[in-house]
Amino acid sequence: MGLLGSETFNSLDDLFLHELEDIYDAENRLVKALPKMRDAATEPRLREAFDEHLRETEHQIERLDIVFKTLDKKPERDTCEAMKGLISEGQDMIDAKGDDHAKDAALIAAAQRVEHYEMAAYGTAHNLALRLGNQEAANQLKATLDEEKSADAKLNEIAESYVNTAAA
Repeated sequence: MGLLGSETFNSLDDLFLHELEDIYDAENRLVKALPKMRDAATEPRLREAFDEHLRETEHQIERLDIVFKTLDKKPERDTCEAMKGLISEGQDMIDAKGDDHAKDAALIAAAQRVEHYEMAAYGTAHNLALRLGNQEAANQLKATLDEEKSADAKLNEIAESYVNTAAA
């Protein structure tokens, strides 16, 4: 959806489908970005966290396939401009020069921005699924929302316990 908006929402069903298509695009973009972030990281715990989140993201796409199926819709992508921007910022961190620990801290900051966006997106989609009475979709979306919160907490723990201390 463009900045000025060109979508038409005549119902929550329309909005829900749009949100799913946006998230589907975001997750597919993230699958391509996470290996680059992993390769740029030097802290082993951070590299492992990026690998783990890559596996989770691939599974989250499978969950979205299930959600689309509950709607009798083929999974389609609607360009997620927010994720494009977040990944672009992440690429800036990947390309950055300087101290490895400071660069790892920058990668965590970029990754947490992604997690916060995903938490907002999945929280909204989960709420819409509940409002629409689609319990199966709500369950799938809640499982992913919980994973996103966990990934954010793990990144925060790595930052506070290791990376930020080393960068200071």
